[in-house]
Amino acid sequence: MSTLTISQAILLAQSTGLDRLDAQLLMLHALDRAEYDRAWLLTHDTDVLTPAVQSAFEAGVQRRKTDEPVAYITGHKEFFSLDLKVDQRVLVPRPDTETLVEWALDVSNELDELHTPVKSVLDLGTGSGAIALALKQARPTWQLTATDTSQDALTVARDNAQRLQLDVRFIQGSWFSGLMPSIGRFHLIVSNPPYIASGDAHLAALVHEPLQALTAGVDGLEDIRTIISQARGYLNRGGWLLLEHGYDQAATVRGLLHAAGFEDVQSRRDISDIERCSAGRAF
Repeated sequence: MSTLTISQAILLAQSTGLDRLDAQLLMLHALDRAEYDRAWLLTHDTDVLTPAVQSAFEAGVQRRKTDEPVAYITGHKEFFSLDLKVDQRVLVPRPDTETLVEWALDVSNELDELHTPVKSVLDLGTGSGAIALALKQARPTWQLTATDTSQDALTVARDNAQRLQLDVRFIQGSWFSGLMPSIGRFHLIVSNPPYIASGDAHLAALVHEPLQALTAGVDGLEDIRTIISQARGYLNRGGWLLLEHGYDQAATVRGLLHAAGFEDVQSRRDISDIERCSAGRAF
């Protein structure tokens, strides 16, 4: 194996079709440097790689060329300024989901002004714990409860919470099924549930991620229907239900919220100007 410099290795990876950013992140991982050190790569572009680093980088490139997410290769993903550990047991947190976190915080600010502050929050289908942990980091006084049907996912979420020193209560169960009456009702329920149709062509590019966390029936709305139909029984009067959904599902989800008796039903756009989340208030 001929030795390469940092810039040569990255350019070689790009010549095989790899995205430049992905190549840079994989190089930083091979060098055991943080993701935000991309500027360091530029100032050290002529550094010659050791055989061990070059081998690790090339192994990562090969994995990425099979569409395996960079986050699974490096073992972590930044979400709402939190460094989350992730692997094949959980979905990789997406930037789009930060829209849901931002909206929850905006709702909190509005309720504070009305002297009805948020105290208790439920995150359904927590996966890596991304949403619950981001909210707990931003609002330390909130009581955060997070559920997931997958024990594997909860293991990842608990590990993230422990490492980040964020106090979140994790419960195993399908949506609301694991909640005990003693927990009480919530001021806010948030969820990024599976919302891809079982026959959707986009699934071909997501083969490395857990299928049960992606698909929800023939139209992708099976889990969203379940959550909406039950949520009012777990919300305080005036409490909000906030849901992430597919790029073309906003109108349908708003209709489901209206039909279930929610008020103030609305949607919010993500960073790509797509209606990504919808919400309603229980009275």
